[in-house]
Amino acid sequence: MTRFILSFFGTIFSLLTLGIFAVAISIGAIFWIYGRDLPSHESLAQYSPPTISRIYSTEGRIIDEFAQERRLFTPAQEIPDLVKQAFISAEDKNFYVHEGYDPRGIAAAVVDAVRSRGQDVRGASTITQQVMKNFLLGGDRRAERKIKEIILATRLESTLSKEKILELYLNEIFLGQNSYGVTAAAQTYFNKTLSQLAPHEAAFLASMPKAPSDFHPVRNADRLLARRDYVLREMQENGYIDKATYEAELAEPLRSVQAGDFEPFQKQLPPRDYFTDEIRRQLSRDFGEGEFFSGGFSVRATIDPEMQTEAASALRGALEQYDRNRGVWRGTGETIAEEELADWEGALANVSVARDIDLENEWYPAVVLNVAENTLTLGIEGQGEGEVPREDIQWMRGTFLDTFERGDVVHVRRMTADSDGSFIRWTLRQVPEVEGAFMAMDVNTGRVIAMQGGFSYQHSVFNRATQAKRQPGSSFKPFVYAAALDSGYSPATIVVDAPIEINTPQGVWRPKNASNQFYGPTPLRTGIERSRNLMTVRLAQEIGMDTVARYAERFGVYDDMQRVLANALGSEETTLFQMVAAYAMFANGGERVEPTLVDRVQNRYGETVYNHEKERGNERVCVNCTDPNLAPGTAPRIANNRERVMDPVTAYQLTSMMRGVVERGTASGAVSLPVPTAGKTGTTNDAKDVWFVGFTSNIVAGCYIGHDQPRSLGSGASGGGICGPVFQQFMTEAVSKFGGGNFTVPEECMFINIDRFTGARLGDGASGENVVSECFREGMEPMFGIQFDGGWAMGSGFDIIQPGGQAREVTTSTGKKAVVGPKASFGTLSSGGLY
Repeated sequence: MTRFILSFFGTIFSLLTLGIFAVAISIGAIFWIYGRDLPSHESLAQYSPPTISRIYSTEGRIIDEFAQERRLFTPAQEIPDLVKQAFISAEDKNFYVHEGYDPRGIAAAVVDAVRSRGQDVRGASTITQQVMKNFLLGGDRRAERKIKEIILATRLESTLSKEKILELYLNEIFLGQNSYGVTAAAQTYFNKTLSQLAPHEAAFLASMPKAPSDFHPVRNADRLLARRDYVLREMQENGYIDKATYEAELAEPLRSVQAGDFEPFQKQLPPRDYFTDEIRRQLSRDFGEGEFFSGGFSVRATIDPEMQTEAASALRGALEQYDRNRGVWRGTGETIAEEELADWEGALANVSVARDIDLENEWYPAVVLNVAENTLTLGIEGQGEGEVPREDIQWMRGTFLDTFERGDVVHVRRMTADSDGSFIRWTLRQVPEVEGAFMAMDVNTGRVIAMQGGFSYQHSVFNRATQAKRQPGSSFKPFVYAAALDSGYSPATIVVDAPIEINTPQGVWRPKNASNQFYGPTPLRTGIERSRNLMTVRLAQEIGMDTVARYAERFGVYDDMQRVLANALGSEETTLFQMVAAYAMFANGGERVEPTLVDRVQNRYGETVYNHEKERGNERVCVNCTDPNLAPGTAPRIANNRERVMDPVTAYQLTSMMRGVVERGTASGAVSLPVPTAGKTGTTNDAKDVWFVGFTSNIVAGCYIGHDQPRSLGSGASGGGICGPVFQQFMTEAVSKFGGGNFTVPEECMFINIDRFTGARLGDGASGENVVSECFREGMEPMFGIQFDGGWAMGSGFDIIQPGGQAREVTTSTGKKAVVGPKASFGTLSSGGLY
């Protein structure tokens, strides 16, 4: 009997041993099979998660963010213990003791699944397993994926420290509201940093990984509160917080940005505008869109916030003034249905109209609630109801009754008193149909300090400063004159202003001056000051369009300019960005300067990957900044290695001539600054585009205005009249902030007084409004009395206008009075008269 019992139990033991051995062999085989060809876990040691790229102003303030996944990477040592403890309590309480997987957790999950007959299936994954699932495996719940998770988790535990694994987890995990990682989530839900979180807020975040979409802080507040309280209880049971803290935190209400308890972080950022979007466009091109949106770049922009505000105000003001002068009301084109007006606030919030306009005061979307003969009653977003009186629409054609209907969506702003800013009434506004752009930059460094690409970024994201190709018109003429000055001409050279006929494949072209008049032999200076088309065409013909085109290409106005004579008058399209950058080279004495919206770009590790000052051609060196013997009041000398694109004498001559445009030429009625200023107006055929580009000794700025689908701006529209005031408003503030001074005079300049109407040489002591001290190249005695007509025979029977009157009295170098003029006619010039 004893032998039988021993035999029986021996058999049972053998069977059990063999069974266990077979199971072990089977499990080992399963793990061996699934352990082959798994992704490499070692790559996680060098893993760099996609993170937000941020743009900072010159003052170090965040002004914009770009990301595909909103994530801010935080190293493990900078994540507070409280946050780590909350997630460990919620997700993996044995994290610090297991080796990648938790057998007890797996067993408990199996028991629960059996008891619920498959209805209650939970993952039982450790934090390490979740890292492997998120990074290297899919999200399905098949047993095959679980086996792979366990295999990879054990391998990862032998490769990385617990803190590194936790770092990967806390920076990668999705926590709802497009927030990835705990740092971004803390900002999204509480507008706080991790160090500012209270225990109940850390528990709030730790509740999210379970099911982010099911724990919305407003729609699913009760469910989220229950989960948060569970996490707090786990934190207390695990010894991370004491009982008193647990009870106090348990009593805290559920608060979040989404529920309106905190101001959202995005509200601290200015609305996205043309400047930061252009940075996004340029850096996406340079680094790749994927890298920019996920590389965690810190971008230091060149923008000056004060000047950007002024640029937007100046351009918007000009556009609105032009629009209101048309007298036509168009509104927003949006309406709210009658059945939705009972909740007009909610309906208005869903209407897509611009909300980024601040002109005199902030513009608000509003909906028409009632239309009466003398009053318009509005529901104003965030401001309640308000009224607009009949007097407000005197500028437009029509009345309230025949122009507006209940449900129309409009814009309004407060009208306030200039003296104290007190509220007067609400006034209707509309986004203009006409558009334009403005840009300003430092002439020495190329730093763009302001860029406004249209009336409103939210209304139209198309950046007209960099993307719109427009005809520059007469604002291109300085490049023709620059080519002429470098070809041996001088500001006193005489060019005939008379009719021209040019045979082209399209027929005979007869260019004409804007005034439809002819002025006869005229000095170059007057030609650019008065923007004479016929002189410019003759000049271009004389020096050759190939020369003009090479100059335009050298300055970056065009990449490949067509050699067509009409292009001398600015008929080929370019961008405001290119024109302003080119004018900067006139202002700085003829040195190449590359415009930039970015001073520096750093990667996520703080390494500089772009620095504008160190780029080829931009580097500048302070020669004597560290010299202890530098005399008081003496500025350090800045040396640079920039390429010279034009002779400094030519640059100064051209600048001097363009000062004449501002002081007595086509811009004299619009631009008047307390420092020397040069510039050039531009108006294309039929006034489809109007321009003004100008500069002081340190700032260059430009404006263009026109319809996106080019059409005439109307009779009388001009660059000086429409764009000139934009430049004036902006530059008044720029001069106040950055100052300005005399333009640098090259040592090679030799000054001779000339008569600006006739080009005649005057004595050294001559004075009068017609006298100009002109720069000529030293050692090259100017030849007076030579005139150029471009090689055309002129028609007869035209009248020559003589600006400046008839004979004029001037004071000579001896102090005596003398008479100059009247201006020579073509007849006297061609027959060997005065010239």
